[in-house]
Amino acid sequence: MPRYLSLVRIDESTAPAGGPSAELMQRMGELIEEMTKAGVLLDTAGLTPGAQATRVEWDGLHATVTDGPFTESKEVVGGYALMQCKDRAEALEWTRRFLAVHGPEWTIACELREIAEA
Repeated sequence: MPRYLSLVRIDESTAPAGGPSAELMQRMGELIEEMTKAGVLLDTAGLTPGAQATRVEWDGLHATVTDGPFTESKEVVGGYALMQCKDRAEALEWTRRFLAVHGPEWTIACELREIAEA
C-alpha cells in the first residue's frame, strides 16, 4: 500500500495566541486513535514554532545556516502525518477529516504527497 505524507501548513501570525485549545487536542486525540485503529497512521507530530527553526541552504559549494524566525515566510510547516492508505482518495479523506477537527478559529492547509517508493 502506498504511503502519504501530509504536511500541515500554518500562518503563525493568524493562529490562536494560546495555541491549540483543550477541546481541539481532545478532538485530535480521538481522530488519531481512530486512524491508528484503522491501521492508517504511521506517525504524526506537531512542530515547534518557526522562530525556533534553523534553515540550512546549499549553494553548490557551501552550506549556510540561518536561525529563525524567517520574516519572508508567511506559511510554515506546523506538523505532519505519515499515513499508509489503500489509495490517494483514502489519504485525501483522512486529510480532510484532520483539517475539519480544527474548527473555525484555525486557517490551515495540508499538502498531501505520495512517498516515492524505490
